[in-house]
Order: sequence, then structure tokens, then C-alpha cells
Amino acid sequence: MPSLSRRTLVAAAGAALAAPMLARAQDTIAGGRPITLVVSYPAGGGADLMARLIAPHMAQALGQNVVVDNKPGASGQLAAAQVARATPDGSQLLLDASSFAVNPSLFARLPYDTATAFAPLAVLALFPNVLVCTPSYEAKSVRDVIRLAKAKPAQIAYASSGNGSAQHLAGALFEQRAGVRLVHVPYKGGGPALNDVMGGQVPLFFANVASSLGHIQAGKLRPLAVTSLRRARALPDVPTMEEAGVSGYEVLEWNPVLAPAGVAPATRQRLANAIAKAMAEPEVLGRVRALSGEAFAGGPEQAAEFLQRQQALWARVVRERGISAG
Repeated sequence: MPSLSRRTLVAAAGAALAAPMLARAQDTIAGGRPITLVVSYPAGGGADLMARLIAPHMAQALGQNVVVDNKPGASGQLAAAQVARATPDGSQLLLDASSFAVNPSLFARLPYDTATAFAPLAVLALFPNVLVCTPSYEAKSVRDVIRLAKAKPAQIAYASSGNGSAQHLAGALFEQRAGVRLVHVPYKGGGPALNDVMGGQVPLFFANVASSLGHIQAGKLRPLAVTSLRRARALPDVPTMEEAGVSGYEVLEWNPVLAPAGVAPATRQRLANAIAKAMAEPEVLGRVRALSGEAFAGGPEQAAEFLQRQQALWARVVRERGISAG
């Protein structure tokens, strides 16, 4: 048998070494590069909290780094536009908030097409809000609020973190379902709105449970009802809106994770599986439940259907209540 040249042996050895490395690269997302969760809101908020909770567990499930990049601005549009334009290899994912379902109705033009620019991977968890009031406010229940509002149409105010915000829409839906007219007082953020409600300048606010819980426990805010169909774990004695007499009322805050449209089906499924595994971790589930949230039940298809239902709900509210972002 003819002897093999040194060059042939070196080439064969190199190919043998490269084969498992190539197989490993093909078995990762985006060739093993870090995966970035592009968060649409600033550090310290609810979306950021969820991103930083799931990132290390996603990394463990995928066998590659997962990093968080906050890109706030324009009600989530800046982050969404970046991911919509990204290469659809799974290396950039959008982690947004419930404003994702509102923006198509609230803004005349977006820098992306919500219906076609993304491939939904998951909805992480569902969180209720809570209608709170100034502790000295005369209404002791939601029924009292409705009675007062009907006696004084368009005179009782509620605060929000801005036009078109989750709190604004929660109030608009309350007006619609309860058959009342309130006065909307927009602030530049939830913190200033919460402070003025505690100070008595505005009586009502549809607050996030997580951000308001400490103030409720300290007696600085009085809870009237939670906005979910089930009572909140952190506020077991507070009725739901349904129990308080407002039928058909449910407002939840949630965080979707989306890839750019065109991502390969196998990549999409691997990412969805990693997110599901992260959400099932005791540390993550415990934190979600401590904030009165519930993990979303379902995969990418159920997430896509949920987003469509939410978009339809808020499109009706925005249209019927004449809500604008300005």
C-alpha cells in the first residue's frame, strides 16, 4: 500500500478535529454566538426583571451565553424595530411588555409591521394590576367609586404613567365596563403618579402589584380590586373586579419574547423550549408568584394567539374611547 504523505496526514487530522467542532456549531443558535434579549424598557422595570431572571437559565438550556440589552424608548418601538431588522438567526430576541399589543392601534405608523415582522416564541407570565386609592378617599369599594362617578360624571380623576400606558388603558376599560366617565390625569411615569395618589392629589390609580405592594402594606395606598379574574396571591383579601361588580373586566400585564420573522422553524422551537425550561425553574416560578403572577400556559402557537386577542381587545378600547398617544 502506498505511503501517505505528511501533508495528507496533517489534512486528515485537521478534518477529524474540525468535524466535531462543526457539529457543535451546527447544534447551537447563530453558530454559538451570544444571544441577546433586547428589552424594550429601562433597567429595573418589570420587563428587565423578567429578562434577567430567565437569561441564565436559557443560557444553561442552550449551552451558550444569553445577555440582556436594554433599549428603551418610544413605548417599546426602538427595541422592536431593532429586532425586526435583525438577521433571523436567533441571535437577537425582543423581550417586550403588554404595550406591544397596544402600539398598532395607538400609533398611526410604526417602524415595523407588528403582524408580519416577528415570530412569537413565548409569553412569559401574566401579572394583575390593582386599583388603589388615597387612604383617606371616601370610596371604600369599587361599587362606591362607581356610585360616586355616576353622581359626578367626568369629575373623579385617575392617574396613569402617560397617555396610552397600561394604566390609562386599564382606566379606559373600567369606564367602558362600569358605564362611568372619569378624568384621566397622565404623568411622566408610574413613580410620579403613585406619589401623587399617595399624597392625595389624585384619588385613583391602576397600579402594578409589584410596585405598589410595599405601599399597600405600609398603609400608604388602599387596594380596592385586582384586575385579574383570580385574586392575587400577594393580596388574597382584595376582590377581583368581577367580584366587585364590574363584569367582563380583565387587564393583565405580560412580557412576550419574539424572534425576527424568518427564523428557521428548528431554531424557533429550540429557543421556545429553552424559554419554557427557564420559566419552569423553581427560582423563576417563585419570583413570578411572589409578584402575584402566573406562568403562561402554552408554546409559540398559543403565544401568537394570545397576542392577536390582546391586539383586538385594545384596538376596540382605543377606538371606542378615542385614546391617542399625544
